[in-house]
Amino acid sequence: MTALPSEAAGPPPPSHIAIIMDGNGRWAAARGLPRAAGHREGAEAVRRTLRAAAKLGVRYLTLYGFSSENWKRPPAEVDDLMGLLRLYLRREIAELHSNGVRLLVIGDRTRLAPDIVSTISEAEEQTRNNTRLTLIVALSYGSRAEIAAAAAGIARDVAEGRLSPGDVDETLFGSRLLTVDIPDPDLLIRTSGEQRVSNFLLWQIAYSELVFTGTLWPDFDEAELVRAVDEYHGRERRYGSIG
Repeated sequence: MTALPSEAAGPPPPSHIAIIMDGNGRWAAARGLPRAAGHREGAEAVRRTLRAAAKLGVRYLTLYGFSSENWKRPPAEVDDLMGLLRLYLRREIAELHSNGVRLLVIGDRTRLAPDIVSTISEAEEQTRNNTRLTLIVALSYGSRAEIAAAAAGIARDVAEGRLSPGDVDETLFGSRLLTVDIPDPDLLIRTSGEQRVSNFLLWQIAYSELVFTGTLWPDFDEAELVRAVDEYHGRERRYGSIG
């Protein structure tokens, strides 16, 4: 990846964009290719989207890379995805760091291979002080599990006297989630034409604007991101008030 472009002029972009990257398999099937080819093209779309987000001035970009439900896929496909993840981490982290991108990974790391876990930890440490853009990748992630773990931790603290029930509010609960210190997404994009959120950031997207596009993820590019941001700018965010 070459140097990220400078921020574009114009109205302020969403501070945080989250994307459900869907359609790799259908992209490959439409071309008579194995699903692994779709995943490889999807990795190229990640590079394009990261560059486009930086150009727009986005500060946080969260990508749904691999859900907790994706472990149910055929073992060969899971192996291909994990191999692609290893390749991405080895090939991209130095350039992410040189471009001022901070990497965070959220999800259940206990199911990932030890070498992947250690590589992720090293990448997070290497990039921890970067401030241009924070790239959050959700791997082995499920929002219901995240919420249940936060609730269980709070319940233990109440039972052991470290908290009282009256201490528990939205702010405290949010501080127990994997996205602590990360602002909630302003905009959630899902590709491929599906119109559901698939157990992704259920707490965090309570007031996010949702944009669904029929474009398959491997075909997603800067123009698609700009269209989604333009749609976002055309909406009035009232947060339950009358505006």
